[in-house]
Amino acid sequence: MRAGLAVGAVGVGPFLTLAVALVACTSPTAAGPSGTAVEPTELTVFAAASLRQAFERLAQRYMSVAPGVRLTLAFDASSAHRARIEQGARADLFASADLANPQGLADAGLGAGPPRAFAGNLLAIVTPPDDPGRVATPADLARQGVRIVAAGDTVPITKYATEAVANLARLPGYPADYARRVAANIVTREDDVAAIAAKVELGEGDAAIVYVTDAKRVESLRLVPIPAEANVTATYAAIRLADAPNPAAADAFLDWLGGVEAQAELRSYGFSAAP
Repeated sequence: MRAGLAVGAVGVGPFLTLAVALVACTSPTAAGPSGTAVEPTELTVFAAASLRQAFERLAQRYMSVAPGVRLTLAFDASSAHRARIEQGARADLFASADLANPQGLADAGLGAGPPRAFAGNLLAIVTPPDDPGRVATPADLARQGVRIVAAGDTVPITKYATEAVANLARLPGYPADYARRVAANIVTREDDVAAIAAKVELGEGDAAIVYVTDAKRVESLRLVPIPAEANVTATYAAIRLADAPNPAAADAFLDWLGGVEAQAELRSYGFSAAP
């Protein structure tokens, strides 16, 4: 069986989101028991931008074990996906870079059941390869003149990065106003962590705090580790939406996501087991 790959724009309410549609068959239909054509099951997944590379691969692998399923993956900031769902956008599953956004949908009656944690992720500091800001350690983020790229207040990476900075401020050798100095050095706020990494890669900032998976994904970026005692584990959680067009197929994919095959694939991209 051969998987086809197509990239296009998927409309979600007033927004357009880059999506990847993967089809697990050589034709748009499959044969039913009587030999009649059966339309493939359409499954739409809204996923955090930081999941893009891993989920594109996971979708291909899933369709090798679930023939007849057509997956459309839409990637954006988790907070943006939540807002779209709240405004009426239709999807089957929402895979977020945090627990708070899918839990918020569940609390509002827009999710079916509680969110399921399926992966973890650590944080790292990245700089352009030539390191113009001379960022050798996390302490250098507080040095005057260092240009830091960050995300908007509602994007999950912002919460995790703020927590990590607060943890660093408590370490020996860090100034008491470390968090204030770091905040003062933020020069731009991007829509999601993928945009943050791209901005730093282009040299439009001296440093940023991103997920370890993004630091590894963009090979040209220079990585500065965050000490284990200050690092933060991001929890990735998914939820089937209450008005999912294909709830049974959505539940099946969600079950598979927590299984051995999918978990091994996530680890290969730098994700860890769910906390």
